[in-house]
Amino acid sequence: MTIRVMLVDDQVLLRTGFRMVLAAQPDMEVVAEAGDGVEALQVLKSTEVDVVLMDVRMPKLDGVETTRRICSEPEPPKVLILTTFDLDEYAFSGLKAGASGFMLKDVPPGELLAAIRSVHSGDAVVAPSTTRRLLDRFAPMLPSANKESQHQELNRLTDREREVMVLVAQGLSNGEIASRLVLSEATVKTHVGRILTKLGLRDRVQVVVLAYETGLVRAGGGHG
Repeated sequence: MTIRVMLVDDQVLLRTGFRMVLAAQPDMEVVAEAGDGVEALQVLKSTEVDVVLMDVRMPKLDGVETTRRICSEPEPPKVLILTTFDLDEYAFSGLKAGASGFMLKDVPPGELLAAIRSVHSGDAVVAPSTTRRLLDRFAPMLPSANKESQHQELNRLTDREREVMVLVAQGLSNGEIASRLVLSEATVKTHVGRILTKLGLRDRVQVVVLAYETGLVRAGGGHG
C-alpha cells in the first residue's frame, strides 16, 4: 500500500528536498504540496492524503492552527510536525492540537521515513529524545483548561492501565513495556487500546500529553 504524503512548508527548497527523498521510496508518493496553512486546508478538500509533513512557522496560517483544523475533521490524515528548532513551544502546541509526532527538519532521511511509516501504521513518534525534552520543557508551562476534568477521567483506568500509561508517557515501546511488566506484547497493545478508548484519545502522543498535563508523569520522566 502506497503512503500518500503531503508536504506543507513555506520554503520551496525544503519541499523539493523532502520530495526527492520520499519519491525514491517504493511505498511512498508525494501527492500534494502547500506553502502555508491556508493553502494546505484548501488542497486537502480535494486530495486524499495519509500523512501530512507540517512546518510550524508559516505565513497566513501557522502549522499549529492548521494541524488543529485538520485533526478536527472526521477521519483526518496523520500529521507529523517538522521544525528547525529542537525546543520549540509551537511544536508542543502542535502535539496538543492532534499531531502524531514531532521531528527536526535536519533529521537523517532514514529516521524521517521510519517516522512517516510509523505514524501511518497508527503509532506515534514519541520516543525520540527531542520529543521527550520538548515535553519536559513545555508541559508545565501549558496547563490544560480542563485539567481537573481530565484528572477525573484517569479514574476510569485500572491500576494496570495506569501503570501502562505512565510507561507510554515515558517513551517506552510496547515491547519495552511488556518486558518491564512481564506481560506479552499483545497484552500491552490491548491495554494501550483500552486507555485510548476510555480517555477518548487518538494515539500515543495524546496519551503522553495528557499524562504530563494531569501530573501522572512529571517533567524529567518521573511519575506522580
